[in-house]
Amino acid sequence: MSYEPLHASRLPPRAGIGFKPEHYGDVLETEPDIGFLEVHAENYMGEGGMPHRMLAELSARYALSLHGVGLSIGAARPLDRAHLARLRLLIDRYKPQSFSEHLAWSTHDTGFLNDLLPLPYTPETLARVIDHVDEVQQATGRQMLLENPSTYVLFEESCIDEIDFLDAVAERTGCGLLLDVNNVMVSAVNHGLDPLAYVDRFPVERVGEIHLAGYDETVDGAGERLLIDAHGSRVREDVFALYRHAIRRCGPVATLIEWDNDVPGFAILHDEARRADAVLAEEAKRRGFATLPRRASA
Repeated sequence: MSYEPLHASRLPPRAGIGFKPEHYGDVLETEPDIGFLEVHAENYMGEGGMPHRMLAELSARYALSLHGVGLSIGAARPLDRAHLARLRLLIDRYKPQSFSEHLAWSTHDTGFLNDLLPLPYTPETLARVIDHVDEVQQATGRQMLLENPSTYVLFEESCIDEIDFLDAVAERTGCGLLLDVNNVMVSAVNHGLDPLAYVDRFPVERVGEIHLAGYDETVDGAGERLLIDAHGSRVREDVFALYRHAIRRCGPVATLIEWDNDVPGFAILHDEARRADAVLAEEAKRRGFATLPRRASA
């Protein structure tokens, strides 16, 4: 199924940050030169109040990306129609430049699990995810970006490579992909894989946004490195090196700095965004493009 270009992801090729309410004053008063703001859709599904007043003010100044965490795209049960309806109202209200979700599940029977859980890559789950992505895009009237997961276990029944799975979903539904470089590193280290090889095989022509974040590190029961997708620190240097490699393949693509736990002062987030912007500007120059746009408003 295809979608009109008007409804496709169209974030500027700049670095953005995940907006946190504690940074509202900093952003509003200084209007920093950042490419876009991203928010979790589920935090703005109420009728009104301070969250909406803040988001309305900021979305008038900055390009906006909605990132969902509650659709449970990979679940065996049907999608929650009420959740989809709230999502459509939110999209109609703010007209974001991008909407994304995770290749994961978080619902079972009538319960909701407060986590993004992996799924086996089989023909059955592929068909289910394709149906669910189609349903989301028809319900919202716009293209969705589907994010590669961070994983800690592999399923014996998986018979489709993760990249092939994502590519097949995009091919069948017309959705785009969100390349989370931190997730690539986390999964590759945890499973003894090559993160560079993953990026080299990724269908970069489908990428509408990239995510960067910090991971935590520990060891597993066998004494091997175990990375945790923690979103509570600066982007690690190995992830940033992998990001440079990804941008060489993708070209300049909207890049988000994710920081959801132990949130620092705004200046630190802005500094991380500047680092990503420098990589984007360098690649734009290498390709002979014009300089990257200044702060892009909605």
